[in-house]
Amino acid sequence: MRFRRRSVSTMLGVTKAKKRINKTVGITAIKKPFRVPANAERRVLRKVGYYSTPMKGLRFLGRLFGK
Repeated sequence: MRFRRRSVSTMLGVTKAKKRINKTVGITAIKKPFRVPANAERRVLRKVGYYSTPMKGLRFLGRLFGK
């Protein structure tokens, strides 16, 4: 089961084409250092179990009953 639904751009291949262009032009290499903090945060969340199945369920219930 996917965590998120696929976007129309992804299904049509637009995202893949944009990524290929960015890699060819060299934009990806320039942006790489700016992604380090977000990657580190995601790594910590993964290690503490934020993306585990029970936590996903709790977050889902929180969205249902939280408002």
